[in-house]
Amino acid sequence: MRLRIGLGQINASVGDLQSNTRRIRQKVEQGVEQGASLVVFPEMSLSGYPPEDLLLKRHFFDSCRQTLIDLAGELKEFKATVLVGFPERSEGKAYNSLAVIEGGQVEQIYRKGRLPNYGVFDEKRYFEAGSVPLIIELHGLRIALTICEDIWELSWLDRFLAGAAPRDMIINISASPFHVGKIACREELISKCAQHFGVTLAYCNLVGGQDELVFDGRSMVAGSSGQILCQAKAFVEDLLIFDLNRDNETTLTVSCISEHLGPVEHDPVGEVYEALVLGARDYVRKNGFDRVLIGLSGGIDSSLTAAIAVEALGAENVVGITMPSRFNAGETISDAELTAKNLGMEFHTIPIAEVLDQFDQTLSRIEGWDDSGLAYENLQARIRGTILMSLSNQLGFMVLTTGNKSETAVGYSTLYGDTAGGFAVIRDVPKTLVYQLSRYVNSKAGRELIPESVIVRIPSAELRPNQKDSDSLPDYDLLDRVLKGYVEDDKSRQELLAEGLDEETVKRVIRLVDRNEYKRRQCPPGVKITPKAFGKDRRMPIVNRFNG
Repeated sequence: MRLRIGLGQINASVGDLQSNTRRIRQKVEQGVEQGASLVVFPEMSLSGYPPEDLLLKRHFFDSCRQTLIDLAGELKEFKATVLVGFPERSEGKAYNSLAVIEGGQVEQIYRKGRLPNYGVFDEKRYFEAGSVPLIIELHGLRIALTICEDIWELSWLDRFLAGAAPRDMIINISASPFHVGKIACREELISKCAQHFGVTLAYCNLVGGQDELVFDGRSMVAGSSGQILCQAKAFVEDLLIFDLNRDNETTLTVSCISEHLGPVEHDPVGEVYEALVLGARDYVRKNGFDRVLIGLSGGIDSSLTAAIAVEALGAENVVGITMPSRFNAGETISDAELTAKNLGMEFHTIPIAEVLDQFDQTLSRIEGWDDSGLAYENLQARIRGTILMSLSNQLGFMVLTTGNKSETAVGYSTLYGDTAGGFAVIRDVPKTLVYQLSRYVNSKAGRELIPESVIVRIPSAELRPNQKDSDSLPDYDLLDRVLKGYVEDDKSRQELLAEGLDEETVKRVIRLVDRNEYKRRQCPPGVKITPKAFGKDRRMPIVNRFNG
């Protein structure tokens, strides 16, 4: 007895029901052509994930329901069982559901039992939890259906499946977003679940970028011993085909038909790079833009952002603008041009000295204005932001901002200046990781895309003579260590001090993080790559007098 199964990881767009169903249909057709009689799709693959407050609109559910019915009718010709995740509304309640489609009809529905409500997840805001397990039988095999969080706590799943335990396989459809370390964590979880129940576990994950989130795909199959037998590709759409074979009453084996076999060795820096590329590509394209503008300063942050943009969108769709003032060193200006040349992107120089002088003269009419303070430094950034946004408005290009997580955390940026733009590609990338990623870009290319002079230069905003980042901030190695503890791990000041960190540094960094929440709220979104990113992950009050 053999059941051939396809795991179809698709790049769904939230609310684009027609495009999502077209992708589902294409993967069903591919699967059936390869002999699959069961094709599985990710959580919320019909609607995209997360739909957020679309789920507060009754007509959104109505559209999803009708689209699902239409899809079922279209799939009748393929004579296969298809599992599709969708948002369901029934008797006044909303559910995160899985439809079992057979013979042109939605034959059965499973409703997610565990609703995550932490980090980026808000499912209890929208959904009711399902309470009834669903076991389907295909080719004499008993298969339990689950959705994402259902398999994350085995004791709960034990209780939930009591009396209805799967004999042969668990299928889990998921929309599990990426962050550093998540892939290995997920593999361990899936392995433990398969081993715990002594069954094959087939896991189908979403892929693609949605706002700040990136879904990495990498659907997989684990055997009853817990071994990961085969995996789909990461960060791209894919169809993973495998056979579930029953040789006799007790022996069940898995044969992987697709070429992606066994566990994959993880490269954290490479995975982050792929997540940033996918997140940038999908955010720009899904928002209807074809080309982007970048303020290319000759520094490492803008150089890395440009490299990611070129990889994501093609060099012909990326335009770099350098906007020097009298404070910019000749080598940074030439490095900006060299970076653009290495990447093959369009490049322009727009000096801002005359504009800066005119602004300075105009503002001098107000008593108290001078050209020696922070406001004058920030004025340069605001002029550059205005130039980029004006070109964006005229040409229809999206502006990509270039600030990293370390700077964003402590407010080392200018509102309406270098924060002006549509998407902050490296917003969640600590400065120390920026250096690693820049090295990775060159290693991957086999040549210098980001010039070595950019990587080794002492960081500077170049807004006053001889300025260095270290004049205003701790060294980035130390700063990132404090930020990881305070922002990502939620450690208190005392816990950080107990780790041997300098007291004045800790107090200063905490103060900067807390007082700049108002600034972060006005910055564009960016790709989440750490376990706790600013934005959906970390929601602190803007007005906050807690000192901790």
